[in-house]
Amino acid sequence: MRVDTSGKISLDHIYTQPDPRAYFTTLRDLDYHIPQLARPHFAELIDEYRKARNVAVPTVLDIGCSYGINAALLKYGITMGDLYERYSGADAHRRTRESLLARDRELSRRDPRTAPARFLGLDASDDALAYALDAGFLDGAVHADLERDDPTGPQRELLAGTDLVVSTGCLGYVTERTIARIIAACGARRPWMAHFILRMFPFAPIAETLAAAGYETVRREGLFRQRRFATAQERENVLLRLADAGIDARGLEADGWYYAELHVSRPRP
Repeated sequence: MRVDTSGKISLDHIYTQPDPRAYFTTLRDLDYHIPQLARPHFAELIDEYRKARNVAVPTVLDIGCSYGINAALLKYGITMGDLYERYSGADAHRRTRESLLARDRELSRRDPRTAPARFLGLDASDDALAYALDAGFLDGAVHADLERDDPTGPQRELLAGTDLVVSTGCLGYVTERTIARIIAACGARRPWMAHFILRMFPFAPIAETLAAAGYETVRREGLFRQRRFATAQERENVLLRLADAGIDARGLEADGWYYAELHVSRPRP
């Protein structure tokens, strides 16, 4: 398998398909479940924001949202297991894209929302965003690579309404450049943020950017399993990277799993 510059296997192909079947089929084999672990933390933060700011339905921006996974989990009370069965079970491979979408639209129309929030997705994959919008998981989308480019005028208008910013694994590839552009688009609004970032990636540059913009960041206790290593070589690549950063992987990545930390950032009063 091809590896990227971080030492991880490249999974770029699963984010650019017209529907989520390749995404879930591939990640199911790797026990990918960080969105499931993130859900209660995001739900808690949404609830805190609603009470603190007196906002009935806050707008959540999901960076690297792909097919709207975090939105689906939070809005409809389903699990990653449900989604794996939905898109990688035997029935899924007999369906067309339109059939998958029809079933998803039933979910988004019928099931009660468990998280009172509106979800925007930010991603470089037009295919993934299109599916999430068509399915009803996302309420809006920004198709952009904010690592390279400033948001356009219409994109800036969408981003300006953000109340909370979340992510579950894209930080590291997405850097402080994207975070700075989102903050700039939001202006005085200054959304709250919660980011899960793999231990192999430094969070310090992002924390510094947030601090300069008036934020205070707290790392939550605990570590969160993201997925299993796909190959022995991927494991060795990551262990070397952790060792170079002075991070002890014993009992964690050394046992075959990626681990992430959760950083929560709020504007200072």
